[in-house]
Amino acid sequence: MPASPIEVYSWPTPNGHKVHVMLEECGLPYRAHPVNIGKGDQFAPEFLEISPNNKIPAITDPDGPDGKPISLFESGAILVYLAGKTGKFLPTGDRERYDVLQWLMFQMGGVGPMLGQAHHFRLYAPEKISYAIDRYTNEAKRIYGVIDKQLSKNKFIAGKSYSIADIAIFPWLRSWENQGITLTDFPHLKAWFDGIAERPAVQRGVKVLADLRQPLTGDKERQVLFGKTQYEKR
Repeated sequence: MPASPIEVYSWPTPNGHKVHVMLEECGLPYRAHPVNIGKGDQFAPEFLEISPNNKIPAITDPDGPDGKPISLFESGAILVYLAGKTGKFLPTGDRERYDVLQWLMFQMGGVGPMLGQAHHFRLYAPEKISYAIDRYTNEAKRIYGVIDKQLSKNKFIAGKSYSIADIAIFPWLRSWENQGITLTDFPHLKAWFDGIAERPAVQRGVKVLADLRQPLTGDKERQVLFGKTQYEKR
């Protein structure tokens, strides 16, 4: 009997792409359900049942632990779960496993939040605040430098093998221009980035739902995404 598909509730953002890529890399059957975060779909009661923090992505796996269904939110947790389910992209040896997990946490706690802030203040903030733009652009450059140094010593983020650390970090770097980055300033990172971008599963994963995403068209969508009070008419 073929495996039941995993239901993926997502949108074509870096956090969504992490899970899309992982599912493609693992060869797991899945169905992608769009959660349009520009229209507020993330606040729908049925979505909040599986993602109480009203963030994408979230999944429901009908064949979870012990054969029972499981729902998960938080992209990092989903990557760890899928790695455990398939035995792929997360080593079993303690030392290698912790190497991958620390770089996954680096993405969750640093890469995503800081590059997201750089992207926000450089492109989407209703007021151009020089202090914020400089602060987060400089932090983005620092983070790229950390990754570049790590990749000067390793083929992949956490060592010799491709892992969920690479899958987590790569989507966030695809918008390097919007983050104020010149990719050629980081040659080791660029070589790694170009190699990851050539992987067929990565190419398929970043296309999932991508045709549904449109540029922000006005204050209403910005209110939904970034908080109403920032965009209220004064």
